Amino acid sequence: MTKYPTHLLKLIESLRKLPGVGNKSAERFAFQMLTWKEEHLAEMGDIIKMIPEHLHHCGECGCLIDVLYECSFCSPSRAQSRTICIIASPRDAFAIEETREYKGLYHILGGLLSPMEGVGPGRLNLDKLKHRIFAKELTEVIIALDSTVEGDATALYLRDELGCLNVQITRLAFGLPMGSALDYVDGGTLARAFSGRRTYT
Repeated sequence: MTKYPTHLLKLIESLRKLPGVGNKSAERFAFQMLTWKEEHLAEMGDIIKMIPEHLHHCGECGCLIDVLYECSFCSPSRAQSRTICIIASPRDAFAIEETREYKGLYHILGGLLSPMEGVGPGRLNLDKLKHRIFAKELTEVIIALDSTVEGDATALYLRDELGCLNVQITRLAFGLPMGSALDYVDGGTLARAFSGRRTYT
């Protein structure tokens, strides 16, 4: 059987690194890209190449921001809030913002506990979270993590770690489908989960 050219194989392998993209999808995407004009390929290459230059994570909350602007998630109006929402990924902040249900601060964990993938408590950036809770005299911590085994395990760990602090710990209502990631939940369901959040004990 004739093999694909070497550079096409490299492109397919790169595309397979995207979440949810298997070999067949990667092949389909790669062959589609071969039909693009050279300037379109160059434009995409430039955009990808400039990601580190134009996008970075806020040093305070961890949300993704444009390097040219201040973090909108840490704006002065939000800084007055006494509530902080714990999420796993910067993408989750944008999903929550679309609901217009939440106006407080965010804190990115940077992942979920997963022993199988070597993600332990040391990767969760908890020292900074505790410092922010004390420094800003926060009164509520909202745990807004995926409704998955990893999300539930991380939520339990957070509850135990933060339970000694003088702060109310709540979690999104269990209207979220089991096994769901926040960025795949529709806005209406996510908004109801926020408004119906309950004390996490």
